Amino acid sequence: MSRPAIVDLILERCGQHPDRVYVRFGSRNVRWAELVGSMWRAANRLRAVGVEPGNRVAVMLPNSPEFLFAYFGALAAGAATVPVNTAQRGAALEHILHDSGSVAIVVDDSLRHLVSGELTVVERATLCDGEANEVDLPPGASSGLGILYTSGTTGPPKGVVAEGYDLAPIQGLLELLEISLGETVYTALPLFHGNALILSAMGSIWNDWTLMLAERFSASRFWDDIRSSGAVGFTALGAMIPILLKQPERRSDPDNPARVCLSAGCPEWAWDEFERRFGLRLIEFYGMVDHPGYLVNKEGRAGSMGKPFGSSEFRVAEDGELLMRHPRGRLTHYHNRPDATEEAYRGGWFHTGDLARVDEDGFYYYLGRKKESIRRRGENISAWEIETAVNRHPAVQESAAHAVSSELGEDEIKLVVVPRAGVELTPEELIEFCKGNVAEYALPAYIEFRDALPKTGTHRIQYAALKAEGITPATWERPLQRGR
Repeated sequence: MSRPAIVDLILERCGQHPDRVYVRFGSRNVRWAELVGSMWRAANRLRAVGVEPGNRVAVMLPNSPEFLFAYFGALAAGAATVPVNTAQRGAALEHILHDSGSVAIVVDDSLRHLVSGELTVVERATLCDGEANEVDLPPGASSGLGILYTSGTTGPPKGVVAEGYDLAPIQGLLELLEISLGETVYTALPLFHGNALILSAMGSIWNDWTLMLAERFSASRFWDDIRSSGAVGFTALGAMIPILLKQPERRSDPDNPARVCLSAGCPEWAWDEFERRFGLRLIEFYGMVDHPGYLVNKEGRAGSMGKPFGSSEFRVAEDGELLMRHPRGRLTHYHNRPDATEEAYRGGWFHTGDLARVDEDGFYYYLGRKKESIRRRGENISAWEIETAVNRHPAVQESAAHAVSSELGEDEIKLVVVPRAGVELTPEELIEFCKGNVAEYALPAYIEFRDALPKTGTHRIQYAALKAEGITPATWERPLQRGR
């Protein structure tokens, strides 16, 4: 069998400049020669424990060079990969490992106790104990297809398998960043998610960049990391931009090397302020691991996901759901879930589960997740529209709105709020603020203040966890709610 193209490209980059740094992680500088040597050691280690070409190998590691050694080492050994969220536990983790059919797992030492059963375990500490010899692959063998699992915020994680993913628009998107060979890009997003893995880690290989990899997102350390690494570009998701804006403003804010931010989910109110305060350009995009299709906003129209980019078509259905369709038809499926695959692709279009609108100029705007809508007093309310309004309050760090049961048979609205550190905020003050920013029927009936929201590793709010908790002893109830 032939090696995966990304493995051959890694070898090519090493041949061009073995001593140039590929990835920086804290004080570690991993040069291309070390990446290649560690990749082959990991490949030989996996083969030594019984991994054969065509098998699947799970990788459950936090952000670190070892994640990349394991990932590319598995590919070099002829195996397919299954990145696993390090926050997964219990039934969800067991589901992923069983459903994927993985024969081995590379796991962090601190997570070893979570893995049981017949799965062969390779601990992070012993991953690169193998020889650095190049692994020969038998002719005719197939590596099979890797699986990326969705967050599973509303049910068991679904495994996405790409039979023939369209990489052209991804590479075109990265070209829009105008980052030159040898320059540095930064990500604080987890490598087990497609954004950091594909756009940042693989993007740095395709485009010959240096990758500055953070262990995790930290608003207080973010700009220090950017400055110390010299990163000219970075990726951001969801609430990261508002959280960075809520940090105390400093005169040194625009004094950083970053020229461009590739964002997914920047609120309209934050767009211009973020560009001005930190002296950079923001490019917004929309995409999913589940299906190849992209919207890109390179024109700077604040609040918009952009226009179709590449060959996929987009449209908004009558119920407001965003649909897309690739000219080559189905290029993905949900592993072991033909029912979910058929449901997602019904009518020949992929149903994203996101709500959107499109304006007269063809720009698309995100309106929240369909499953997170709330039905109150005959009105369908998007959790996103409430959160977008509430998050503009200067004392709010972030928030989550979700449905709770009502005596009247429909939903009531609970708002969970994380206040900014050191700032006083009362439920009554927040309700008054909401009155001028959301419709009367969308006013929260309940408010609860917390230190943090439950999230996935990709900074998505875990609404299912909040809904399961419902009303707690710490929940404040708006007066005159009962019987209304």
